[in-house]
Amino acid sequence: MDDILFPIERASGVAPGRSSGSAYGNLVWAVATSDDKQLELRGQIAAAFAKIDRLLAELKTDKRYLLSANVLLSDLKHKKAFDSAWKEWIGDNPHHWPQRACVGAILSPGTLVEIAVVAARPS
Repeated sequence: MDDILFPIERASGVAPGRSSGSAYGNLVWAVATSDDKQLELRGQIAAAFAKIDRLLAELKTDKRYLLSANVLLSDLKHKKAFDSAWKEWIGDNPHHWPQRACVGAILSPGTLVEIAVVAARPS
């Protein structure tokens, strides 16, 4: 009954009990890390961006509609490299740039970066 009143869409996750993305109304939430923990930083960043792109598309939006991004780095020394990759991925149009926070965090073993975003869905 609740699903009819409050239709929530969910994108499957890689671990039991979790989804990688959700949508409710015109809002979408997604989170990504690289599935391959053997990749170096740039590889993990690229894999996380690719997963965000896929999740947003699955939930009927794309990075042009990002509202917010929270970036967790295993080491803040990686921020400069992340910022460079971010600029390439997000593009040159300031109308597509979300609010973004970037912090250092203790992440699961082998994970160098985790990205959580909120996006609008175009009507």
